[in-house]
Amino acid sequence: MKRRSTAVFALLLSTAFLLNAQVAQKRPMTIDDGLNMANVGSALLSPDGRQVLYSLSALDWANNKRKTIYYMISSEGGEPRQYIGEAGGNAFQFSPDGTFLTFTRSVDKFNQIFIMPTFGGEAVQLTKHENSVGSYKWSRDSQTIFFVAAEPRGKDEEKKFKAGEDAVFIDEGPNGQEEGSWNALWGFDVKAKKESRLTDEKIIIGGFDPSPDGTRVLYAARAENRRNQGYLSEIYLLDLKDKKSIRLTDNKAPESGVLWAPDGKSFVYSAPDDKAWELSNGKLWLMDLDTKQHRMISGRFEGNIGGHVWTPDGKSLLFSGTQRTDANLFKLDVASGEVIRLTGVTGTLSAGSFSADRKKMVYAFSDFDTPPDLFVSPTAEFKPIRLTDANPWIKKDLALASGKVIRWKSKDGLEIEGLLFLPAGYQPGRKIPLMLNIHGGPAGSFGNRFSDKYHVYAGLGYASLCPNVRGSSGYTDALLRGNMRDIGNGDYWDLMTGVDYLVREGIADPEKLGLRGWSYGGILGGWTITQTNRFKAASIGAMVADWTSEYGPGFNHDIRLWYIGGTPWDNPDGYRKRSALTYAKNVTTPTLILHGASDTTDTEAQSMNFFAYLKDMGKTVRYIKFPREPHGFGEPRHQRIRDVEEIAWMQKYVLGAEWKSWIRPEDAKKDEKTDDKKSPVS
Repeated sequence: MKRRSTAVFALLLSTAFLLNAQVAQKRPMTIDDGLNMANVGSALLSPDGRQVLYSLSALDWANNKRKTIYYMISSEGGEPRQYIGEAGGNAFQFSPDGTFLTFTRSVDKFNQIFIMPTFGGEAVQLTKHENSVGSYKWSRDSQTIFFVAAEPRGKDEEKKFKAGEDAVFIDEGPNGQEEGSWNALWGFDVKAKKESRLTDEKIIIGGFDPSPDGTRVLYAARAENRRNQGYLSEIYLLDLKDKKSIRLTDNKAPESGVLWAPDGKSFVYSAPDDKAWELSNGKLWLMDLDTKQHRMISGRFEGNIGGHVWTPDGKSLLFSGTQRTDANLFKLDVASGEVIRLTGVTGTLSAGSFSADRKKMVYAFSDFDTPPDLFVSPTAEFKPIRLTDANPWIKKDLALASGKVIRWKSKDGLEIEGLLFLPAGYQPGRKIPLMLNIHGGPAGSFGNRFSDKYHVYAGLGYASLCPNVRGSSGYTDALLRGNMRDIGNGDYWDLMTGVDYLVREGIADPEKLGLRGWSYGGILGGWTITQTNRFKAASIGAMVADWTSEYGPGFNHDIRLWYIGGTPWDNPDGYRKRSALTYAKNVTTPTLILHGASDTTDTEAQSMNFFAYLKDMGKTVRYIKFPREPHGFGEPRHQRIRDVEEIAWMQKYVLGAEWKSWIRPEDAKKDEKTDDKKSPVS
């Protein structure tokens, strides 16, 4: 027995030595590795299930953008072939009969629909609309393309506009906070190459769907464009014979995602409620067109629902569903409401497209240490066929973090779930720096999918904690509503108790704590550093510091309806008490503030105010504003500056180290050429 134990110990020791040697041969991930990753997307399965169209985008550093190329590949796998030329395109769709592929492309600054045979060839411009074609859909018989287009200015209006008469009358007519326009639904006869206008009302159309027999169209629309009044979206039924519409819903809940049942007698749609704009994970409803009666059909499913499609028999819906940190494919029985999980992956499976018979799907899969790639599988039986391997070097060359799901009890006893990432080769019991990450939302969530930032920080020696605090989606509606009228309280304690848990577990060094967050993550992060001095450094991105001053410029419906309640004039104390700016004098944490100059989700002045408060009080603070950038950054060079400056800030104030950034090979070559041209010192 003793000899066997010795042998087992020797085997374990040699295995551990081999694993550590393998880790040692790999290098830590860098910000540039994340930028250099190829991204797969736009996966589209042909109606017969035989081919998949997908995109692959790669970094074009010299031109400060990503370049996208489209490929076609057999659904059985094999070698892909480039399918679309350098001009590219958007909004790809197969015609229902599988004969054609359509997409939009800019012509003279207006988007038009192009068409090409599925087997390949040259793309031909199909529409020549007066202005840009928006969203579009094929009729089931592949004879007509329905599309939405904005109303163009008249000739006199356009002339005046170009001359400088471009004042915007806010919230009047189709205008919101920016200039808007009414839009209309159009039909395009593919054979005759003729378009016809189908609606004349002054409305703004959202989603729509033509009926199976092509005689009617369901659409969601609003008759105004105020930013925070999405609840005024209602569903309408258009008869194409007389071009008259009837209203099918009348409530204060935003409806979307209309989709005809195969028999044309009913339709499914998405709405949080059938009366008011409730805070919920989103529900599916079914309406009978004869009786106009509706009922919720997804009540048995707890989690997020996305990408729902009908099965051909009209008895079921397939959808991608997120529950806790994983996402899978589900099947909903329309009659009974019963939900069956068809896949059981640990990670994130997102079904992008289905064959016409719904027997096959193409999906993207990712998990903690696996970048997204595309697969095809039957829907009834999960048998994946891999189509892409976009970044094989990630696992081959890099020492990645290990990720896992953890749980702890918050201050009030509520169980909170989060993700923990530890550096490669981490030895249990060793205290290391901790980075607390805060997700966006508030109704966002951290999921089991690849994110380069955690691996980069792991390579620098940090553990990363990603809590799904109360208010997160993908769990129960009760958890989603957990911070109603309580933002900055329960969610704050969910963060702090998670940090405390990792300190007790001997993982987090309590003297080396950092914090980072974007959007709601920046909001809650900014709030957190006004409530505690435990963090040595903070990176606050796209924040809101003062709810009262953001009421007009920003999104406020969720604050008004749920998270604070009321308005600044009837609840001024509530707005003041929930704002980080009110407590800015308490901040002792060295704070880096980041914001895009063109952000209209959380307006840039919020960060400027927070910075000015801290700066004028003599706090340690730095603010970097990025020209042209909206809420989510698009320019690679800005992304790199943002991330590198954040790391430098953390290294300096969490670890007390002066850190030198990585140098991109392209920039290193430029520096070498510059040095070669310098005159020698005499």
